[in-house]
Amino acid sequence: MARRGGRKAPPSPLAQRDGVDPVRLRLPGGGGEPPTVAAYLLERYAGAVGAERVGAMLAEGRFVTADGGPVTAGTAYEAGAYVWFHRDAAPETAVPFEVRVVYRDERIVVADKPHFLATTPRGRHVTDTALARLRRDCGLPELSPAHRLDRLTAGLVLFVVRPGDRGAYQTLFRDRRVRKEYEAVAAYDPRVELPRTVRSRIVKERGRIAAWEEPGPPNAESRVELLERRGARGRYRLLPATGRTHQLRLHMSALGLPLLYDPVYPRVLPEPDSEGGREDFTRPLQLLARALEFTDPVTGRALRFDSARELAAWREAL
Repeated sequence: MARRGGRKAPPSPLAQRDGVDPVRLRLPGGGGEPPTVAAYLLERYAGAVGAERVGAMLAEGRFVTADGGPVTAGTAYEAGAYVWFHRDAAPETAVPFEVRVVYRDERIVVADKPHFLATTPRGRHVTDTALARLRRDCGLPELSPAHRLDRLTAGLVLFVVRPGDRGAYQTLFRDRRVRKEYEAVAAYDPRVELPRTVRSRIVKERGRIAAWEEPGPPNAESRVELLERRGARGRYRLLPATGRTHQLRLHMSALGLPLLYDPVYPRVLPEPDSEGGREDFTRPLQLLARALEFTDPVTGRALRFDSARELAAWREAL
């Protein structure tokens, strides 16, 4: 766990709920602290969920301290102390596709994630994520991802079973010692010379959906190969040497070959859940994390895993 000011956070007194960890909140210091924890919680979360809802959660004993006792109206504020609680679960549209376990041992789980399913809880996708499903279905409450795969992308994700092993596997991805192979379906254009290696500088700002390219030293590199053609469509192998957000999607779009059913590149489309809309599960982004290949940092074994999924747009092109 993270350390702040040399103080290690105690273990959570709350169990997971449906595979989702409780929120851990550290009470800040620095002067001007309120007299009670309840006053701080009301001030912090009133704008997000409303003072009435925060008050109801306090009355229900939903906020707890390190000893598991509920935060009451009289709980004194102590800078650096911790509070835990479970957020209210907002309604989510369930993703109607399964997560397949490709491999499992005492250290790792390799899962084949479907399109539309988030890897970890984020934003409006909390209870129906690959991590929450695997924790519940595999009985592994401490499971955590070694890396992340975009919600709209299908394919292989590596999870770590034990917290003590997490750093070793995350380091593989940080140090680019994992060979990642993707497959995509996009338009075929004979004017685009392939294979080629695309290098550019990609920038992504928090709060903005799309990334973009700008002049400057390259920070993203992708190799693009045409595997085969069926009429107006091509099936491509994409080999990223770096891991910038939306890198493959942006590089393909920049080549004039945007991926089929991409809602962001080359043009950002309205989000499906806005204004009462619903996700169209019949048009998944045609991008698949096909293979992961690496040397296991614990056993030294050379490992390769392949997705058994097929991109629907390629099958439709027959």
